[in-house]
Amino acid sequence: MHKILGLFSLIFFLGCNSSQGEDIIMNSVDNKWNKKSEQKFNLEISDPQNPKNIIFVVRNNNDYPYSNIRLIVNFTDLQNKKKETDTLNYILAKPNGEWLGTGFGDTKETLFQYKLKYRFPAKGKYEIGLIQAMRNDNLPGIEDIGVKIETAKP
Repeated sequence: MHKILGLFSLIFFLGCNSSQGEDIIMNSVDNKWNKKSEQKFNLEISDPQNPKNIIFVVRNNNDYPYSNIRLIVNFTDLQNKKKETDTLNYILAKPNGEWLGTGFGDTKETLFQYKLKYRFPAKGKYEIGLIQAMRNDNLPGIEDIGVKIETAKP
């Protein structure tokens, strides 16, 4: 009975939180994100006339040793192979060590804005690659990394 109630609660929660014009793509890095392991996210844009918000999703746990995360972002237009690279620094914890993300238990999810009201140049396929740029070759405490694409509100 508890399993059925738990499953119903999960379906209800996901149903209430999903909205049209929003896609979330998550990759599991299994608590040990290797510096040489680029996490790739393929996007299919069908409505470039509508501006999009590109948001990164980071799920970390208490094994994460830092209060920030540095990312190298490779944003590629697969039609013309044009690649844009950014180096970003995002804060995951307050100065007292308290995680900024939301969630129950040890895992916290934090959303970071990358591009707001971005207009894709054309309909087609794009790729976002994320590389961790921290001091560790294998970064502990990161469970999942993802990209959320949502239609920007006017």
